[in-house]
Amino acid sequence: MFYQYHDKLTETPLEQADRTRLTVGFVSGEALAAIAPSLGFAPSAVQACASMHKYFRSGVEVYDDYTFTQLRVADPEAEDSRHCCVALFIKRDLIVLVDVEDPDNTIRGKFMGVLGRYTEATATQEKLLYAFFDALVQNDTQFLERTGLEISALEEDLIHNDTDKDFNVDILDLKKMLLVKHNFYEQLLDITEELVEDDNDLFPDGELRYLANISTRITRLREDVDSLSNSVVHLQDAYQSTLDMKLNNTMKILTVLTTVFFPLTIIVGWYGMNFDSMVEFHWRFGYLYVIGLSVAVVAAFWILAKKMKWFK
Repeated sequence: MFYQYHDKLTETPLEQADRTRLTVGFVSGEALAAIAPSLGFAPSAVQACASMHKYFRSGVEVYDDYTFTQLRVADPEAEDSRHCCVALFIKRDLIVLVDVEDPDNTIRGKFMGVLGRYTEATATQEKLLYAFFDALVQNDTQFLERTGLEISALEEDLIHNDTDKDFNVDILDLKKMLLVKHNFYEQLLDITEELVEDDNDLFPDGELRYLANISTRITRLREDVDSLSNSVVHLQDAYQSTLDMKLNNTMKILTVLTTVFFPLTIIVGWYGMNFDSMVEFHWRFGYLYVIGLSVAVVAAFWILAKKMKWFK
């Protein structure tokens, strides 16, 4: 469906729309195929709207009189890692969003909320695009703050040696969420930077300030995500170092115990030879003597280990 600003936002069929006014629309893929010839959209661009691309950075296509891109929107905190997707056609005084995969109308709701912000006197193509991109990232500062607090909590657990068996899984989940956000911001930067370049003169001269501002804001968000990602990497390295230290301590203890009890192996081997000439075999206190010798040797090596601080 298409909309134009008159006294208020008015739903207007495309064939009845005044092409000299700013027109915006949110349509399905089927509807796009029907109206694409009249709008001059390339068949390859229309075909690209048939399914969601596998990657976030699907590219921005700049034509003589319009710009086309596919925009993936992800919620990394959702349990099913759900991604939505719309295609975006931008032409002079025309914005068309195509529903590629938006099952719960998440993007449509944001788009309609953006349209309601402005009046006929204040609405411009650049402001609508700015407001739409802003709506896509409006809750991201809170997300980044929560993620930062979660990383800090994991660091405290590591310092206090209070990690559980899922600690490494928690780290991997954080890395995945931050990677999704990084790719999302890179995608938005590709789009906004291309629009600011305005190679096909879609915007009147001097009307790119809003798009430049949102591009700067997205850049800061991407930098925050990258900073958090580095913190997660350092946290993972610290956790691995802790595991290595625990393993080294375990091996050290086992080595000390092996050293302490190794003389018993020699004693057992010595008295296991069973030579008749060994007087201890015929001595009534021979059994007790071997027991005492073993205890004495172990005690001596234990005292030596403590004195040399082998257990620290």
